[in-house]
Amino acid sequence: MAAEFLLIDISNSFTKIAPATRTALAGASRRIPTPELSAAAIRKVAGPARSYRGIILSSVVPNAVPAVERYVGTTRAARLLQVNHKVKLGIGIDYPRPGTIGADRLANAAGAAALHPTPAVVVDFGTAVTFDVLAKDKKGVTYVGGVIAPGLEAMTHYLHQRTALLPEIDLREPARAIGKSTREAMLSGAVHGYRGLIRQILIELRRELKSRRLHVIATGGYAELIAARLPEIALVHPHLTLEGLRIIANLNFP
Repeated sequence: MAAEFLLIDISNSFTKIAPATRTALAGASRRIPTPELSAAAIRKVAGPARSYRGIILSSVVPNAVPAVERYVGTTRAARLLQVNHKVKLGIGIDYPRPGTIGADRLANAAGAAALHPTPAVVVDFGTAVTFDVLAKDKKGVTYVGGVIAPGLEAMTHYLHQRTALLPEIDLREPARAIGKSTREAMLSGAVHGYRGLIRQILIELRRELKSRRLHVIATGGYAELIAARLPEIALVHPHLTLEGLRIIANLNFP
């Protein structure tokens, strides 16, 4: 079946692009470094915009949006939908200033509500790590807020930048908690410490929600690494943001 939608998720580091039908992603997603994003780069991996009924965009980088607009151009065969709190998401929003919620977080919430049990928390391991909370009552599923903390890579890169003797490290599972070198010590502090950060935030979220059953879904670049020894995380959904864009496409292009 031919792809009906083109899904574009612009984050600070990379832009993910995937075609989709109404029921699934249609093939592997492609990544373009966000600083290199252009109409030509999108066309190279996705083909012409007129091939799609709709282009669904989430972006946390305002300066990158014009590249997508140029890609879509003036063609009438394709419509550009930029995700925000005003489009149909399939969930309610209980948030004082909904216009300040990142488009990627709305996409994650829409995807989690449609594809996973609720109440739920989506933990997105990106440049920042975000926690987005979905509550459920008799009226349905509602986005009620979240948490933002520094991303794992950002924290370790900051240590390297701000100290004279600490090196840049490749993030992976530490061999042991007690490091036998500077790199091992940094790796232990980063990975084990980050799991502690995630665990404590989830404890606080459960306490405030007063919910014994809270479904925790991880996504983003370091989700697999951190979730590997963090039983509080129920599953890793690598393409949740893109799946959320697909859900939003179905709701807004009936």
